[in-house]
Amino acid sequence: MKTRLSYFLILLIIIPSISFSAVRIKDISNFRGARDNQLFGIGLVTGLSGTGDSGNVTSEMISNMLVNFNIYLDSQVKTKNSAVVMVFADIPPFYKEGMRLDVTVAAIGDSQSLENGVLVQTPLYGADNRVYAVAQGNVLTGGTNVRTTSNLQNRYKVVGYIPEGAIIEKEIPASIVKDNTVTIHLKQPDVTTASRVSSAINSTFSYKIAQATDPSSIRIAVPDFFEDDIISFLALIEEIEVVPDAKAKIVINEKTGTIVLGGNVEIADFTESYGNFNISIENNKINGKPATVSTLITALKSAGATPQDIIAIIQTASPYIYGELVVM
Repeated sequence: MKTRLSYFLILLIIIPSISFSAVRIKDISNFRGARDNQLFGIGLVTGLSGTGDSGNVTSEMISNMLVNFNIYLDSQVKTKNSAVVMVFADIPPFYKEGMRLDVTVAAIGDSQSLENGVLVQTPLYGADNRVYAVAQGNVLTGGTNVRTTSNLQNRYKVVGYIPEGAIIEKEIPASIVKDNTVTIHLKQPDVTTASRVSSAINSTFSYKIAQATDPSSIRIAVPDFFEDDIISFLALIEEIEVVPDAKAKIVINEKTGTIVLGGNVEIADFTESYGNFNISIENNKINGKPATVSTLITALKSAGATPQDIIAIIQTASPYIYGELVVM
């Protein structure tokens, strides 16, 4: 008992005295076992103003629903005021019965709009084909049409949204602790970041309880003192700060002419001729500045290059760029 008490007192002294920069472990990782689950269902949106489905499927669904209420009709209900939809929701970990989820609905048939419609009570299933939530409510399709300086931007009305439109009926079990250990999964797997996270945890507790098992996973042994208070232990882990590392990366969107750089992406010496542009990098310098993709883009823009010119030049020079090139 004395050993455990002294360990806790040391812990309280050490944690405030250590200061890191950058981000919390909480912001770059998740605990294994704490994950979202996707739910789906097929439902019926009613109350539409003649913008619903024109097929027979909708009529059959309405007739079947009426039978459930002991209402029998001689013929099927023919109406364009209803639409068959797919219903989607994500249930986060540790959500309990009675909590609410946001819902997305999307038309299946040829309905023109779900605007002002109401989703009839719809069971939502998990991948195991069990019902975990039930959805119902008014479908929102967004605000009014937006007029820009050049044209009218029409809203997409066959997909809608129901804020807190589903009620959880069954909790999905989630377990974080296994064999008295917890495992952290990095959102962006990286060898250096995984090593830094395990080192930061061990430094904080002045004891080797964490070990990086691969570029995305850090396994942490739960100290004896926290066996009966796992939540406090996890909270301490989440607040530890580290400096994450990442590969130098260039993301290019050719459709929009957008270039996004991650980090200071360096360039080796090369010479390239493109249209009226002659690019030459010598001694790792561009106009006397260190040769990076950022300085290259600045120089090209100053020379009158268009976004398409810059993208073409960067793509051609990719073998000489010390970074990952992603083209969208």
